[in-house]
Amino acid sequence: MSLLKMGKVKVYNKSMINNKKRIEKLKETEYHELLGIEKPTFEKMLEKEYAELHEQGGRLSRLSVLDKLVVTLGYYHDYRTMVNIAFDYDVSTSRISDMIKWVEQTLIKEGTFRFLLFI
Repeated sequence: MSLLKMGKVKVYNKSMINNKKRIEKLKETEYHELLGIEKPTFEKMLEKEYAELHEQGGRLSRLSVLDKLVVTLGYYHDYRTMVNIAFDYDVSTSRISDMIKWVEQTLIKEGTFRFLLFI
């Protein structure tokens, strides 16, 4: 069962974008078109990111793990600028940059997804 359906993914951002609801509505065939990866790959990535965040502990980020993953995939798949993404999520460009680096490093450290980040 995915983290989304178990209710473990919480929405922290105050922007109008609710990625949890948007992702839950996606059909399996739409994942690749919108995010550049298949649904099982997305769910594995989300699990790894979620586990890494909880291993680190500390204060909760303004954006959830799901938001961070969606932002990173959108950045690579759609070639969106960090300024554009920052505007959508009402955060600074530097926060978007740090977030993308964190997602990259977490997935690289895990090893399974290394190939996805350099396509």
